Amino acid sequence: MDVPSSWDALRKQARKIEAQLDEQMHSYRRLVSTKALSKSDGSESDIEAGIDLLLRQLQQVNAQMQAWVSSGGSEMVSHTLTRHQEILQDLTQEFYRHRSSLRAKQEHASLLEDFREFDRTRLDLEDGYGSEQALIKEHMGINRNTAQMDGVISQAQATLGTLVFQRSTFGGINSKLSNVASRLPTVNTILAAIKRKKSMDTIILSLVAAVCTFLIFIYWITK
Repeated sequence: MDVPSSWDALRKQARKIEAQLDEQMHSYRRLVSTKALSKSDGSESDIEAGIDLLLRQLQQVNAQMQAWVSSGGSEMVSHTLTRHQEILQDLTQEFYRHRSSLRAKQEHASLLEDFREFDRTRLDLEDGYGSEQALIKEHMGINRNTAQMDGVISQAQATLGTLVFQRSTFGGINSKLSNVASRLPTVNTILAAIKRKKSMDTIILSLVAAVCTFLIFIYWITK
């Protein structure tokens, strides 16, 4: 930075640096607001370095202006110097405040991301353990189902054997009855007569029940 040779040159130099600082601080505020919830990626380092350099340059200009005032400057010149010093102090405090806030929020975001990564790792381990346990349970379930199917098959085989035995038994009984019927033909005649008599009794009872019902109906409608 060139050294100004007069008070007016110092004022112009101070205003120029202050304008540059205002522009840089505006960009820095926007950067802080957009990166406050994320880990530091180094993109803020360049703008912080530029602001820090401009603050040092403005401090040098203010020191030169202080030298002019100390050498016998007027009250107006002293008031102007005070105003520039206040601007420098405000910009410096604002920059440090934003930078500290950004560092704290980025540290918090970094810790939060580390915790999330740890939690994801823990869940992955638990999922792996859970998958192994699920396979063991599935294998045990298959074994139980296999044992149950073996029991059902055994029961079915036993039932089949019983049915075969019953079939052979009934077949023997039918053959014996056929032999008895062939040897005693009168038995069939007697059984047929009994069936015919039973059928007649059923018909008679049905007719009697119908007549009684009809008489009751006639009595009811004429009453």
